Formats: sequence, structure tokens, C-alpha cells
Amino acid sequence: MQALGFISASVLLLSKAQASLYGESSLNHSCVLSPNILSCSTGADPSQVDTCCVETYGGLVLSTQFWDTYTGLEDGGQLLPENSWTLHGLWPDFCNGSYTGYCDLSRQYDPDPSPSTTDDGTEIPPYTGPNIGTFLEPFGKLDLLEWMNTYWIAQGQPNADFWGHEFSKHGTCYSTFDTPCYGPQYNSTPHVDVVDFFETAVLYYKRLPTFDWLASAGITPSNATNVTYSISDIQGTLASKYGAVPYVGCSGSRYNETEAGSGTTDNGRTVLSEVWYYSHVYGQPQSGHSVPVNASGSSTSCASTVGAIKYYERTAGSTRSV
Repeated sequence: MQALGFISASVLLLSKAQASLYGESSLNHSCVLSPNILSCSTGADPSQVDTCCVETYGGLVLSTQFWDTYTGLEDGGQLLPENSWTLHGLWPDFCNGSYTGYCDLSRQYDPDPSPSTTDDGTEIPPYTGPNIGTFLEPFGKLDLLEWMNTYWIAQGQPNADFWGHEFSKHGTCYSTFDTPCYGPQYNSTPHVDVVDFFETAVLYYKRLPTFDWLASAGITPSNATNVTYSISDIQGTLASKYGAVPYVGCSGSRYNETEAGSGTTDNGRTVLSEVWYYSHVYGQPQSGHSVPVNASGSSTSCASTVGAIKYYERTAGSTRSV
């Protein structure tokens, strides 16, 4: 995932302060009547298809996950799920691997926007209203809210603030979650798009049991100094399970800054922390009909040296049984 690169002028049709990516009508989006076209294919042309029914804006979809070891808000009951990676988000990259964010400032629910301006320099005002988790309550989605507070966990901020960031930065950049797609009743049923996005992010996450896939290959968290792993084994295991090569991210020290790596040229990082699974989607992402594809650009930030990667256990008191 790289910063905004090339995208045709025909796509960037409207100001991000407006409520629609393409200025489409709120009528006639019966997707059951629409051809089931694969995103990023030649058929996914916004001038030729219903953009509410075929993802034409962010057609390279990334289901992303974190491995954190603490939340920083344990005293308030914000805990990590035991033996499970957590949901980060569902991101719509452009088909060339570049991306944008905060595509509709009328749906800006992020209390701490990052970045603080859109690509054209427009300031993104911090959101100060009720947290985005409250949007689920009128729909009776208390079970979804409970699930999100178990598996969609933030570090260093309340979960709902993180969800607001994910929807505002990423969810507003899908053509298929655009407000006209929900018909003329959208104004009388606000936030149905938020619920739809959250449920779709959960759908993709639940199909990707990263912890279990790694454990099946003997790759499990350990704080023991003699237990390390190789990025080739981690990425190879996940690729064999998923059907395509995911991006694997590491944090922590660079290998050539460690005692073991001193004098080497390997400047990859050494603490396993995230995975991004890439796909193209048929029709709406909401359907879950996706095709795994290899990560675009660099496929890892981790050190390449054999045995250079640590996969740390969760901090005591930071987890809950699930």
C-alpha cells in the first residue's frame, strides 16, 4: 500500500467534501440485476457499470490484521482476544497499489484524523460527536458491537475512535459504500453505510485465522530468547493457507541494529506485528466473493535473515478468553 499515485481524472470527479464519489443518482441500484464483474478487470469501468454494484474506486481490497501485545487501556477493560490476531481494517487501494483516504468529509467520524489533510490539502476537521459505536445501536446491532469490542481492538485509544478512523479514512473510499447506493431513504436511515462497512470488514476477517494458520506450522508466540522465526516460513505458511502472498509487517529494531545483525546489510525490522491480505472482488465487497491476489509492491518490512523475527507473547493482564 503506497501513497496516492496515478489515478485518472475521470475517477476524481467530485470534491471530497461532497457525499458521492461519482455524483450518481440514489435510484436504480438493484445489484441483483447487475453483472457480477471483478474489480480491477477491464469490465470494472465506472462509465459502463453501476458503481454501487461493482467496486470501481478501490478495487484492490486489503483485509488487515494486527498482532499487538497490549492495549494501554487494560484498566478500562480494553483487552486483546486470547490466541487471535485482531482486525485492523478493510482498505480499498487503487488497482495500481496506490491509495487515498477521507473521500467524503460529510462522513468524517474520526476524532484524530491521520493525515490531517486530504490529498488536495483540505483540512480534515476532527470529529466531536457521539462515538461511531453508537451508530450501531438504532439498528439493534448490539451483538456486532460486542464482537467488535472483542476482536477489533485499538492500541492507545478507545476502540470506537479507531473504528471511526477506519471508516472515515477507508470506508468512504469504496464506490459500493457510497451514500446514493442506499437509495432515497438514506437520509431517514443514517449510518446504514457504517453498519454495512463494519459487517463487511468482519466478514473478511473471520475467513483469515492468522493465529491458527501460523500455529499449524509451529509458529506461536514466545518470549524465550532462543525462539525466533524466519520471514520466509511465516509468509510461506500464510501464502499456502490463503492462496496468495500477503504483506507481512514487522516493527521493532532493524536487524542490522541488533547485536545478532551487527555488520550485516539487513535493515528489515524484527518484531512480527501485522498482515495484509490482498484480493479482488466480484460485484460488491459486501458479498464476500473475492479472489486472493499477491501483495503489490514490497511484500514485507521484516528482516530477511533466517531466524531474525520475534513473535512475542501478549503481556500478562492484556488478554481475555474468547
